[in-house]
Amino acid sequence: MLARRTALVLAPILLAPALLAQLGPPPEPVGNPITVSKAQLGKALFFEEQLSSTRTVACGTCHDPLAGGADSRWSAATSAVHPGPDAVFGTSDDAIGSPSQPRTLPNRRYRYHQSFGLAPQVTTRQTNAAFAAAYAPSLFWDGRAGDQLVDPLNGQVVLASGAALEVQSLEPLLSPTEMGHQARDWNDVVQSLQAAPPLALATNLGALGTWINGRDYPALFSEAFGTPEITPVRIAMALATYQRTLVPNQTPIEPLLAGLPHTLTAQELQGGTLFRSVQFTGCVECHTLPLYGDDLFHYTGVRPADEDPGRFAVTGNPADMGAMRTPSLRNVEYSAPYFKDGRFATLEEVVEFYDRGGDFDAPNKDPRIRPLNLTPTQKAALVAYLKRPLSDERVAAGVAPFDRPTLFGGSPRVPQHYGAGSDGSGGFVPRMIAVEPPHVGGGKLTLGIDGATPGTGALLLVGPAADLAGTPFQGANLHLALGPGIVRVNAPLIGQGLGGGWASVRIDPPALVGASLFAQWLVFDQVGPDRFAATDAVELVGF
Repeated sequence: MLARRTALVLAPILLAPALLAQLGPPPEPVGNPITVSKAQLGKALFFEEQLSSTRTVACGTCHDPLAGGADSRWSAATSAVHPGPDAVFGTSDDAIGSPSQPRTLPNRRYRYHQSFGLAPQVTTRQTNAAFAAAYAPSLFWDGRAGDQLVDPLNGQVVLASGAALEVQSLEPLLSPTEMGHQARDWNDVVQSLQAAPPLALATNLGALGTWINGRDYPALFSEAFGTPEITPVRIAMALATYQRTLVPNQTPIEPLLAGLPHTLTAQELQGGTLFRSVQFTGCVECHTLPLYGDDLFHYTGVRPADEDPGRFAVTGNPADMGAMRTPSLRNVEYSAPYFKDGRFATLEEVVEFYDRGGDFDAPNKDPRIRPLNLTPTQKAALVAYLKRPLSDERVAAGVAPFDRPTLFGGSPRVPQHYGAGSDGSGGFVPRMIAVEPPHVGGGKLTLGIDGATPGTGALLLVGPAADLAGTPFQGANLHLALGPGIVRVNAPLIGQGLGGGWASVRIDPPALVGASLFAQWLVFDQVGPDRFAATDAVELVGF
């Protein structure tokens, strides 16, 4: 049997006529055709951090073109970890998600979250790659975004079919985890766009900046739709139109799919034969060509089926328990980590997972997930096929249509922490929360503190010099006179238990571009080692 299979791997690739086709343009729903102006408006909205309550998250924050339309921030630190259903960090159900924003109230102050404190929340699932999403009849891992767009303001059907992208784009804007504040409504979203200079927090806008040309959002909506009104439906249509221009079809595999001369190596061809063999690996049965995904739902044994209900939450069908939508594998080389919980960091790990037939079983597990008994050579060939042949070089190069501006959240403009805090009761060192843009003229920003002793008071020091309290960060020196120009803001610490105290306040950003403000929290803690504690400090540079 092994000899027969090895021969199969080394055989030339013979593609059926139905496979001899490149990835063409995605379908457009009747009622929302692609236009240049609408796509440009959608691109501006896709990278608009001012759409989020804290002005720190855009669609393009979690769907980074350089990461194949997925989230590139997962490998930076544990801040991308969600504790999973058991709400306990460091256990087997932890998931890699997308860091978003602190839990935010309508008054733009923060509220304590049981898992994340006042730090940015993390989504429960790994971000789906946005590229090739335009071909899907439903979106999200569980497919809850169907293909019919209904106006959220009046309940009227706007697009009868083919509108999964439009439907999907509406949910994050109101989500208190992803971009919105608690109790956010569409009036809040519209008002934020009416008042926001387009992409004021971003740099390196390129051709998009030329198109914006200093205009406001009503003017951009007027060019795209004929009148300046900003509505949820128009936002959805513009975002979807932009995403329909992201067609990753300039890959080394395209000539092969079209029956033309190609540049694949012998190892890549071997991996392609394995991939397309229904009898041997079955990969192609779910990752159908030319999209390399069937957009159907399968339980594959990544985690216990009932840990995350997946498609079952939409259909109520027990056969869908734990089932997730099959993603496209185009540009999969760039979109790590993999699976809905980001469990695997490399494609090598993914191939090992399928080779062993998954990690968990259930009555509804897809029968095609079975031990494959691949050799090391075969595994390496599969990985090679999944990488270069399926990768659009424009993605890695960041060129149109996969170019992107530099967002505030990934720039040197973010608040810069320095120094070290001092501990209070129970050895807890309180934490400075500073994530919002110090944008001159952009309105107040929020600073928070958590990890402190509740029931006491906190004092936020804000001033023009880095040395806010005599000798910085040394609790024993806090009795020294404060420097000139220091503003003191008192805030009661609420919460429960040692290290459970928190507070947030709103402050003015720096008054001038290039000017710095420095901030540090002090906590009065009568039972702490020095009867007070301090956070680290932060520098806010106006822009």
